[in-house]
Amino acid sequence: MEIDLLQYEKDLISRGYEYICGIDEAGRGPLAGPVCAAAVILPNGLVIDGVNDSKKLSEKKREKLYNEIIESALAYSVQFVFQDVIDEINIRQATHAAMQNAVNGLKIHPDILIVDGNDNIDFDNIETLYIKKGDSLSQSIAAASILAKVTRDRYIVELSKDYPEYGLEKHKGYATKAHMEAIRKYGVQPIHRKTFMTDKVLGINKTN
Repeated sequence: MEIDLLQYEKDLISRGYEYICGIDEAGRGPLAGPVCAAAVILPNGLVIDGVNDSKKLSEKKREKLYNEIIESALAYSVQFVFQDVIDEINIRQATHAAMQNAVNGLKIHPDILIVDGNDNIDFDNIETLYIKKGDSLSQSIAAASILAKVTRDRYIVELSKDYPEYGLEKHKGYATKAHMEAIRKYGVQPIHRKTFMTDKVLGINKTN
């Protein structure tokens, strides 16, 4: 059965909402670099063919859709929270902050926010609907996931030029075998999230 990615938006429009804002993040799990959140308001009824959860799309497809989304959007905002802040306040709070900053960066004030996941985030009294696996169920959230993913990936690729030993352009900072081996060989750098440097990542075996 094919999922109607506009079903949530249609329901909200029927209830009188006009500016419906999708929100999602990218980069919650990596060992290096920032977490990135995007907020996007699309025209009501617009269908962008191919939009889906960014993790299900090829890099080439994400790049194409990224351009279509920003050209079509009534408003969008993408924000980073960097690794030093992640270490200071933890990744969950940093993700919330990135999402809040993304909403604050919109040029249009949304009537309602639809957010991937089920966290309880205070968006300054803006009505909020949380949708578990929302990036596969709502076009607005899926569009936000694409904006966040592409923006973060582009940033990490640029960052990789300063740290060529770590292969960031390949794994985007995630905990791949190659990345962990590079950390063990070359050490932890300012780009890394210090609170993510577990014994497993560092290759420390505490068993006797």
